[in-house]
Amino acid sequence: MRGVRAVGLEAHGQSITTEAAATAGVSTDGLAAGAFQLRGFGDIPGGIRFFGEASLAQTSDRDNDGFATAYPYGGRLDVIEAYGERILRPRNAIVGVRAGRFRTPFGIYNASDHAYTGFLRPPLIRYDEYSGISNYFLEQGADVVVGVAGLQVETALGAPADVGTSVRRSGLDSITRVQADYGPIIGGVSHIRTRSLQSADEDTRSDFTGGDLRWTHGGVQARGEWMTGHPFDGATTTGWYADGIVHLVPMGPVTAVARVERMGVEEPAIGEDESFGRQTIGALVRLVYGFSLAVNLVHRTGEFGDYKPTSLDIGFTWSGRYRP
Repeated sequence: MRGVRAVGLEAHGQSITTEAAATAGVSTDGLAAGAFQLRGFGDIPGGIRFFGEASLAQTSDRDNDGFATAYPYGGRLDVIEAYGERILRPRNAIVGVRAGRFRTPFGIYNASDHAYTGFLRPPLIRYDEYSGISNYFLEQGADVVVGVAGLQVETALGAPADVGTSVRRSGLDSITRVQADYGPIIGGVSHIRTRSLQSADEDTRSDFTGGDLRWTHGGVQARGEWMTGHPFDGATTTGWYADGIVHLVPMGPVTAVARVERMGVEEPAIGEDESFGRQTIGALVRLVYGFSLAVNLVHRTGEFGDYKPTSLDIGFTWSGRYRP
């Protein structure tokens, strides 16, 4: 919902703000991980808003997606986003122009939608190992949002600037997203045309279409995504997830989370037809002085290599903000 958020920023200019977050986690998968994120954002002369973010993270098992909801764990300092944007108001419309390095605007894609919500793993269809739309995909280019009341159209053109272990080949990307809202419901349709991953056997096009839906009311949010496409010629990936985030007043500092997801990969030329499923229940507990605890119980079905069907993930996070 970049367009909606940007409208508020124009109406209420802010000074430069700095945020930091540190996370440490363990899983019964035999996984340990730690991460540090630093970001800064604010308004500068000329009506331009800037945003910058960097991440440094390490994990004991790079093939495991634990604790990697929105940031890769590659053991090095990565620039995640670095862009400037300007919001214009021609007549009754809103036009937002962004240039620089930014997350691929496909589906529910903002970091805040995945990190620090209570989930400790990204959805299967948004994890790079499975050749879908990764939460670690980044674009280096320009993005334009045009919106009127209840409707936004977003278009981005650029080149891949991905982070993590699975990155796309260089080339021109095009992403289009249409989003509409009505009361507590937000729905969107996205399409991306880009290059295949460097790990693919051939240099071909990757083409995905997806739909997403969110409903929020009284401390309850239900949301989900579905997408299908070709990570490279001759293969098809189709999947979905649906999750719920519940934070009611009687729950105090506790937020409950639950997710159900499914994904399938077909490659008829070599007789491959795999299906994966996962169910997650958990909670996020806000502690004191910026600390929080997240606990997820994860159950898997399908082919997941050496991992056990069920695992328990526990993560501690500290976050702080400074605004002069």
